[in-house]
Amino acid sequence: MQPSEIPYLLYSDDKGNIFEDTSLLAIGRSGTRQEILSASDFIELPEGSDFFHLPGRRAIGFDPKTNNFRECEKGWAVAAFVAPAYTLTHHAAWNTEPNAPRLPLYAYAAIGWINDKFYTTAFRIDPDIRQDCNQFNQFYVEKNAKRMLKANPANRLLKHLSHCALVYFCPAARNYFMNRWEAPLPTSPSCNSRCVGCISYQPKDHWITSTQNRITFIPTPEEIAEIAVEHLNTAPNPVVSFGQGCEGEPLLVWETLRDAIKLIRTKTHKGIINLNTNASKPEAIEELCKAGLQSIRVSMNSVQEQHYLKYYNPTNYTFADLMESMRIAKKYKIWISINYFVFPGYTDEAGEVAALKKLISEFDISMIQWRNFNIDPEWYSEIVPLPADTHPIGIKNLVDQIQKEFPKLYHGYFNPGEEIINRYLK
Repeated sequence: MQPSEIPYLLYSDDKGNIFEDTSLLAIGRSGTRQEILSASDFIELPEGSDFFHLPGRRAIGFDPKTNNFRECEKGWAVAAFVAPAYTLTHHAAWNTEPNAPRLPLYAYAAIGWINDKFYTTAFRIDPDIRQDCNQFNQFYVEKNAKRMLKANPANRLLKHLSHCALVYFCPAARNYFMNRWEAPLPTSPSCNSRCVGCISYQPKDHWITSTQNRITFIPTPEEIAEIAVEHLNTAPNPVVSFGQGCEGEPLLVWETLRDAIKLIRTKTHKGIINLNTNASKPEAIEELCKAGLQSIRVSMNSVQEQHYLKYYNPTNYTFADLMESMRIAKKYKIWISINYFVFPGYTDEAGEVAALKKLISEFDISMIQWRNFNIDPEWYSEIVPLPADTHPIGIKNLVDQIQKEFPKLYHGYFNPGEEIINRYLK
């Protein structure tokens, strides 16, 4: 639900208490630009979203009396981390003081307050409820995890997933223990990318902490199949996915994945086997497609090579390898998704929009997952500077434009199951 008026700016004190500044209206940031917003740019803050108070950063708002932007001197800036299934359209706006700490690996949406409600700059891109916070029962997750660990004490992957579900509250792992929808299958302790915003590994000189620990072993095909087969046979609309936030790049252990897929398919033909990947090894993609892979999701911060390389810092692979991997996936007629890291002002910039349209056409992309980019916006702007003459069209306008030009393309946030894939691939 949208507000009837533009919300007021929010700020926080040193203890994280949040207040409204009724002399300033909330604004947004697109790239490095501050933008005046309208009431229609806001939605009521979705349940399950988080609040961030941003130390060393002074919020900027719009002063209707002077008709100018003005810094709020009452406290620190505030941002929202929007719940899954929602795509943000504007970052929060602030001025950063000298020696302010780098922000952790989250997305920082603009947020405001009016009529006793919080509002943020986002829209729901996926109706799927699989990660809505009101769908989880942690008591049931814990009970099921203990039961399954007792029944399968030797399965290391099961132990790893229980840690993800019970310590990190990972939605994918929790869904697995609730026996529904998409189950994660992490496999790789190493990676051939050096992503600046990697959530499972951060070098000390970045001065931020990874949000979760990476898996430390390579599970056997038998350990993987033990988890996957039961899930595919019993869960509603089941998907099992290699490639998770708690691992490196699964293609580095592609032989294990191939053998696991073959083993799974000797026991069940139900559900979807998906791979979340950087698509760095075309020959491995081909072997996995031959083995029975049905869906691939390729993660990209940008579809422009120069921007991709600055963020991913690839080791022993090239941007051309990604293109070849998608070409192979297209040849085998499997579902191809782009895990697209949405950054307002970059993702909707004219050059990026043109490159995205070309990619969709060339590789017959099945889906775009419009995922929020978890990174300090100012840090990313330093790493990947915007062209001086950039002209962003707006994230919502971009999605609307892509929907009109490519009506067969599916839009969402999560890897779909058989019902959607079969319907769209026909």
